[in-house]
Amino acid sequence: MSFNKPIPPELNEVTGKVMDSAYAVHSTLGPGLIESVYESCLIHELGQRGVRFERQKTIPIQYKDVPLNDVLRIDLLIEGEVVVELKAVEKLLPVHKAQLLTYLKLVKSRVGLLINFNVPLIKDGVERVVL
Repeated sequence: MSFNKPIPPELNEVTGKVMDSAYAVHSTLGPGLIESVYESCLIHELGQRGVRFERQKTIPIQYKDVPLNDVLRIDLLIEGEVVVELKAVEKLLPVHKAQLLTYLKLVKSRVGLLINFNVPLIKDGVERVVL
């Protein structure tokens, strides 16, 4: 994985579809629900847009070349490359971004989206993270 290369346009297109899907969900439901409800609705919207995704994707974890029995579970892996971490919290904290950055490293992906549905305007709840 090379961090010096520009992000391919296809990944920008994919993240745009995810953000459009999140907007559709948020404009229909608004804030105040639990994360799992937003996740279910988001995967419906992604499917409508023909976006491939894996929900609650498990990732094996290795520590210093030792495989662990534990696995990491990420909310969504989009098109095999974009990690999406969903929240329904009062406010995104630095630890949420740190969590996404760690997931990106473990999945060996460069692009992630942190989406908090518990905001009045969804544009204020989306953060794109690039390694």
